[in-house]
Amino acid sequence: MPHLVRVYIRQVIIGFCLSAVFVTGLLALNVANLWHLVTSDSAGWIAVLMLWVFNGIVFAGVQFALALPSGRDDDSGRGRRRMIPVMLAEPVRVPVPVRSESPRRG
Repeated sequence: MPHLVRVYIRQVIIGFCLSAVFVTGLLALNVANLWHLVTSDSAGWIAVLMLWVFNGIVFAGVQFALALPSGRDDDSGRGRRRMIPVMLAEPVRVPVPVRSESPRRG
């Protein structure tokens, strides 16, 4: 399996685990009376499932986006690539021709 696919699967698993912790925290702290809303309705488990899945998608995307630029190789624990320094732009003089005659009016 390619390395990028392994990294993606690992980050998706981490994202969904974080989502489970987040949704559990929402329910445990009863944010916006969510615990009562979920437990008082027969379809409350669908709401919890949707919260977990949609937050899992978001957290997995963020995890993957944070893992890519670091270039970590999880097998060796060291970075795979070195950062290339960016050349800073320097100001350049640009000659501008100046008209010697003034513009005509009216």
